[in-house]
Amino acid sequence: MRTSDSLRKTYGETLVELGEKNTDIVMLEADLGNSTMSSLFGNMYPERYFQMGIAEQNMASVAAGLSLTGKIPFINSFAVFASGRAYDQIRSSITIASLNVKICGSSAGLSDFGDGKTHQSIDDIALMQVLPHMTVLSPCDAVETEQMVKAMVESKGPMYIRINRNDLPVVTNPDAEYHIGKMTQVVEGKDVVVFATGIMVQQSIQAARQLEQEGISVRVVNVSTIKPLDTEALLGFCEGVKAVVTAEEHSIIGGLGSTVASALSKTRLPLDIIGVDDRYGTSAENYTILLKHYGLESEDVASRIRAILTV
Repeated sequence: MRTSDSLRKTYGETLVELGEKNTDIVMLEADLGNSTMSSLFGNMYPERYFQMGIAEQNMASVAAGLSLTGKIPFINSFAVFASGRAYDQIRSSITIASLNVKICGSSAGLSDFGDGKTHQSIDDIALMQVLPHMTVLSPCDAVETEQMVKAMVESKGPMYIRINRNDLPVVTNPDAEYHIGKMTQVVEGKDVVVFATGIMVQQSIQAARQLEQEGISVRVVNVSTIKPLDTEALLGFCEGVKAVVTAEEHSIIGGLGSTVASALSKTRLPLDIIGVDDRYGTSAENYTILLKHYGLESEDVASRIRAILTV
């Protein structure tokens, strides 16, 4: 089993593998193929690879047209551009008609640490999940990315996947069955439940291990499908706990935390939402500095869990 791997590379390699048998898969890129790793597909199947240049709006519109011919288009760019710059075309041309277009938002969250606020997407989940018919996916590691991309090809309708730029530790069981819409418990616990997504799954696992030494039992659940949210499963994981925490590398407004808060509105469980406060990202020398700066490290998760248990 892999211990650490690149989500971006896995994304590209998986589509190369799938593209061998499924000739309906086509790839559209907005001049960032060597970063999003869509270039791997282009190198193997150049006749099904469309370099659109820095024109994300046009890319989304062309993808909509290709889907009407029976193709399965994947459009690729940095998450901040894939979700924001092409928003009107995604809304009007893709989701209103519920077309079978897949959108990859690469270098999501703060993971593009060097380029700063203009290239960091802390609002992409909010933008994408507000659109009717859109499925929003957030894998926590390379193994789940592979499972997710395969499921995206088999599933119909518009879908958005956010991909971290950096290599991440693998926590997903490669032998476990994967389904879009399913949330998975990765750590057992009884005092508090943490619903985490993306890199915050790993951070929450580390926090749970740390708190176990202090006698605090933490249940960690990987919410890799943010929309549609499995509310029934969510409520089930909340049974018996004293409090609920959510953790995401995204704004606390409009992301996983807001969605969970809405689902839990009729319960009386204390809830704390861990994420980026109402502000933009910034540049840094490395990813770890940013996670620390925005309070997204395992120590921060542990601290917030301790605090909510004292409420």
